[in-house]
Amino acid sequence: KALRNAGKTGDEWLMVGLDYAERRYSPLKQIDAANVSRLGLAWSMEIGPGGGQQEATPLVVNGVIYGITNWSIAFAIDARTGKEIWRYDPKVDHGIDAQGTDRICCGVVNRGLAIYEGKLFVPVIDGRLVGLDAANGKVLWSTQATPKDDIAYSLTMAPRVIKGKVIIGNAGAEYPPYRGYFSAFDVNTGKELWRFYTVPGDPKKPFENPALKEAAKTWSGEWWKFGGGGSVWDGMAYDADENLLYVGVGNPTPWPHEIREGKGTPRVDNLYVSSIIAVNPDNGQLKWYYQCTPGDDWDYDAVAHLLLADVRINGRLRKVIMQANKNGFFYLVDRVTGAFISGEPFAAVSWAKGIDPETGRPIINPEAYYSSERTVSVAPSGGGAHSWAQMAFNPNTGLVYMPINPSSTFTYTAQEDFKFTPGVMNLGLTFGGRGGGRGNEQPPITLPTIGPTRNLPAGQRGILSAWDPATQKERWFRPGGGGSGGGVLTTAGNLVFQVINDGRLLAYSADSGEKLLEVQTGARGGMGPPITYMVDGKQYVAMLGGTGVVIGGFGPPRENLAPPPNPRLFVYALDAK
Repeated sequence: KALRNAGKTGDEWLMVGLDYAERRYSPLKQIDAANVSRLGLAWSMEIGPGGGQQEATPLVVNGVIYGITNWSIAFAIDARTGKEIWRYDPKVDHGIDAQGTDRICCGVVNRGLAIYEGKLFVPVIDGRLVGLDAANGKVLWSTQATPKDDIAYSLTMAPRVIKGKVIIGNAGAEYPPYRGYFSAFDVNTGKELWRFYTVPGDPKKPFENPALKEAAKTWSGEWWKFGGGGSVWDGMAYDADENLLYVGVGNPTPWPHEIREGKGTPRVDNLYVSSIIAVNPDNGQLKWYYQCTPGDDWDYDAVAHLLLADVRINGRLRKVIMQANKNGFFYLVDRVTGAFISGEPFAAVSWAKGIDPETGRPIINPEAYYSSERTVSVAPSGGGAHSWAQMAFNPNTGLVYMPINPSSTFTYTAQEDFKFTPGVMNLGLTFGGRGGGRGNEQPPITLPTIGPTRNLPAGQRGILSAWDPATQKERWFRPGGGGSGGGVLTTAGNLVFQVINDGRLLAYSADSGEKLLEVQTGARGGMGPPITYMVDGKQYVAMLGGTGVVIGGFGPPRENLAPPPNPRLFVYALDAK
């Protein structure tokens, strides 16, 4: 019941998105647009060793902050004073990210915890899921949530708790033979209760459920030899009234169709990759799906933040699920039926010419398809117009606030002499660096783009966009941030807080976008999204940040450069000094 009512008072922060709808909207308004300029650092504390990017959202329950570092070290801290109560270290082998190893595609990260009835659920990057006693940090149970002998799998997302089940997916699609799935575990024992595979397996073997039998019709060649991909490494939301769990699914693997399914095979949809799916959390059975990027060749995961709201569209109140997808389109989908409502570009897009309003399918530009003989520069890049940086929805303004990359491209060429090597990164692309190959030898084909035109300062890559989902138009934008790292929070005080990877905390007026606050935390890179809570009648704003390493991490140390501080938890309040 507490989770179902999460976010209604704002005193606590019970789950990664504050509530099941993942709105990141707090009703607190002690800090508001008129006084936010008085915000100061109340306290901060070092949270652990560096060596990676902080991406976690802390939780606040009964005056205690629960957090987790990128190395999966969980901790409990007094939310008033910053005094540590306990710490749990799962003793991750740091060799998994050592130079020369090839297991973690995008760095050692952790996006958060879950809590339920006095138990804290800790995802460990090596694949363990651990249940702790929230009072003292003692281990209650530990289970391996990924295949024990397959090092391709890792846990990077925050789990969700629904009706006595801990639900979590995993990462690793760049390391075939990887087959994506998400699972539900008993909160008391850690026993796996059900598992949903996002892609079909070998059709010569029995399918795990009817949905996968249907999905197999949308694949060609011998895809199962590479696993298929379809990782679930971030976006989830839940509608308690409909009893539907919404899950974002990642890209197929390898990236190019001609390698994944074979030259000469037909281009098909590859369900359920790059899709938003809805399942019954009681048993993991599929209810509906909406595929954002059919037959994805460009790494356009649909795992970005999923956000639920009721939006009035053309005079009709609609129950929607929203996503600012990596592929550059902002989607509204009916969260009850899965029916497409609308989709418009919020960034520069060249892979598609738009979305068919009748079918909801993208109108793919055939020139965006690449091969071993054809090099194409496509927008957005595989990094995405928006990725894991958290959005927020304010019901008072009706706006979604999202950190995005408005213009990005990546040059794709399929690897001509691809040789599958199990257990290492197998993108199937030709370029220098990881993934290998001989380098691009042809000049890339460039394509026209669709999407908003914005006048940005020279060199500015990221922005904060205030997007009206009812009209699919941008209300305002401000320079700063991007689609990866940091994130936003909005409040009833007519505020939007944004944390940026360069260490800044900013606050804007939610309705007009006027900048009201800018402070430098002193952390270098790797900032997690902000939260807010109230203890003893005082409102606080908090976030994790810092890498503890020089950004980039390559080359000899620069002279006269102070050692980077280890990651910290930062807590701000009015008139604090």
